[in-house]
Amino acid sequence: MIKDPVKDIKPYQTDIHPLLQLMIIFFFLIFIPVIGFFIAKGIITLLYGAQTATDVGAFNISNPHVKNGLWILQIVSTTIPLFVIPVLFARFIVRDTPTYLKPTFNFPPVLFVLVFSIMLFSSPVMEVLVNLNQKLTLPAPLKAVEDLMRAMEQQAQKATEAMLNMKNIGDMLFAVLVVGLLTAIAEEFLFRGCIQTIFIKWTGNTHAAIWITAIAFSAFHMEFFSFLPRVALGVFFGYFVAWSGSIWTGVWAHFLNNASAVVITYLYQHKAISLNPDDQHVFNYGAYAFSLIFILILLYIYRNIALKKPMFDF
Repeated sequence: MIKDPVKDIKPYQTDIHPLLQLMIIFFFLIFIPVIGFFIAKGIITLLYGAQTATDVGAFNISNPHVKNGLWILQIVSTTIPLFVIPVLFARFIVRDTPTYLKPTFNFPPVLFVLVFSIMLFSSPVMEVLVNLNQKLTLPAPLKAVEDLMRAMEQQAQKATEAMLNMKNIGDMLFAVLVVGLLTAIAEEFLFRGCIQTIFIKWTGNTHAAIWITAIAFSAFHMEFFSFLPRVALGVFFGYFVAWSGSIWTGVWAHFLNNASAVVITYLYQHKAISLNPDDQHVFNYGAYAFSLIFILILLYIYRNIALKKPMFDF
């Protein structure tokens, strides 16, 4: 049984009820990205013309400026708002940045090594979840909903493929910066920083808060057919942050996940490796079992070091 699974979370102190806190964040998530969207469209129009702005919305990759337009749209309407929202919320709404954003580096540096190892050896488990997710279908009455989700995911995939069409190492480093680092910081501040903290304060149960936040994190991406592996990632990130008391362990894990996908895609595009990043049949059952057992051991070690517990404290 895991005891005391969280570090430095204060009891509910603000006058704002957690439900209202969530409603405020939800409002921000609608309002601020919409502003960012119109700003991005304006920037694209000024730089490349109205036709390119239209082509960006239609993912018309035959237009040579669409790739740059998609990056502008991503950064201005998504990445920046997702960073601004938790910072504004923690600083000006609840006025408790240390608790809600957890920007401290006061944790053993070896946790970074353990996070790296966990993310490295979790690949087979993620593959199992991806393959399981691909087999899931909605009930017949919801067939139209499933078809809509597939269409939306295909559109999103088209945009991702256009943005990650990397011609040189400069393109790769830019993608690592935006998709890897900036996205990791923004999403972790929002989900493992603010939202997970709100649910911890509301439910009084760290485990429930981590899982609820992980599900919300996955749902936010609106990609039903990669829902399960993203929930698992959210759970990993959630425990990393809860046990260490620092957002940076979650950011590091999130960065490793995103940046490695970018680098592998780049290497595959330039035929430096033969491993197709879209291939989900790389490992065998032995690798699946080893991966699960090994990452559970590493998580146990991580927890005990982060919480300064004896290594064999059950």
